[in-house]
Amino acid sequence: MELTRTQCYRVLETRDRRFDGRLFFGVTTTGIYCRPICPARTPRPENVRYFPHAAAAECEGFRPCRRCRPESAPDSPGWLGASWIVQRALEMIGEGALDSKSVDALADDLGVGRRHLSRLFAREVGASPRAVARTRRLHFARALIDQTELRMIDVALGAGFSSVRRFNDAIRGAFGASPRELRARALTATTTPSFRLKLPYREPFEFDGLLDFLRRRAIPGVESVDHAEYRRIFESPDGPGELRVTNDASARCCVVELTRVDPRSIRDLQRRVRSLFDLDADPREIVACLGEDAALRTLVRNSPGLRVPGAWCGFEIAVRVILGQQVSVEAATTLAGRLVATEGRRIDAASRTLHTLFPTPARLAEADLTTIGIPRTRARALRELSRAVAEGGLDLERGDPWDVRRRLLELPGVGPWTAEMVAMRALRD
Repeated sequence: MELTRTQCYRVLETRDRRFDGRLFFGVTTTGIYCRPICPARTPRPENVRYFPHAAAAECEGFRPCRRCRPESAPDSPGWLGASWIVQRALEMIGEGALDSKSVDALADDLGVGRRHLSRLFAREVGASPRAVARTRRLHFARALIDQTELRMIDVALGAGFSSVRRFNDAIRGAFGASPRELRARALTATTTPSFRLKLPYREPFEFDGLLDFLRRRAIPGVESVDHAEYRRIFESPDGPGELRVTNDASARCCVVELTRVDPRSIRDLQRRVRSLFDLDADPREIVACLGEDAALRTLVRNSPGLRVPGAWCGFEIAVRVILGQQVSVEAATTLAGRLVATEGRRIDAASRTLHTLFPTPARLAEADLTTIGIPRTRARALRELSRAVAEGGLDLERGDPWDVRRRLLELPGVGPWTAEMVAMRALRD
């Protein structure tokens, strides 16, 4: 969305929440940049510069405001105007692609040249890919400093810094204080063995509707849902972990409590929760678009905060979709529970309801799945899907949506309905 300077200034004057995370402004007289909702006195228009991304403001030498905390702004949904290449690049950077790869490698993964990618970022984001990666690392590190009592070395690793020294220098340069000084100011650090993260969203947010959807599809032993929270166990590179998601409506964020988690996995876990609960959606844009459709107008206007549930794991949701072919939701949930009970890995857990990890692709690729009560054709479809994922030929986490559709349709027992459901839930397409 292209705005004139007059329109941008009007956003600041009215503190319009619709543009939170989509517009930032720097004040030349203070060297500070803010969110549109900042409670500070509105600066004079001649002293304001506007930026589409926090990284663009930081590249121009502005520091984040201590009052409105730009690092706490909700992410801007990629489909609001950026090209597909920039959308995908931002997603990959958010997942840590530039922590271990070069910009050249990122461009190769996207099928473009480095120069072309840099030009797109300069035009659409106002900052380079490296600058965006740096800002995301800094903002995530600030969240871990403020919201947890992780050791600073774990915060550095969790945020993607290669050394504590670089972490300390970067934090002091961005926020004007050391990590320990920032933590001393924070009022929300937890003292429990687990720790919490706050994931902001745009209002309205129909959390109860999401929980109802997930409750009817919760895989026994893996997930549980009650009237106010979602819980699950999961496998990570450092062993089994557990999470709990609740809604803090007053703070406009989901609260994620993580237990037994290596800090280096936190960013990936955050991404999975954001996908599952569709936290990056902009409900106002959805209503504006779908409200033009005669068949959908009444539904979206009566329920403006509805989201499209995503997936915790692309492979898991693909298995679930295949199990749900031509059966009811309740029957598919029963089959998923049998699958986990026979092929999943039980773990020692404090919870009576969460005790089994969802089976891996390698495990299901060799399993006799007819024992759970499904037809041989469906069992074959699950084995072939599992084999394709295990061998690396099918990427259900970060693959190109059209390539994933094509590969899914090549599998026996997978038709257009299944391919589209997987693309929507797993790839957000």
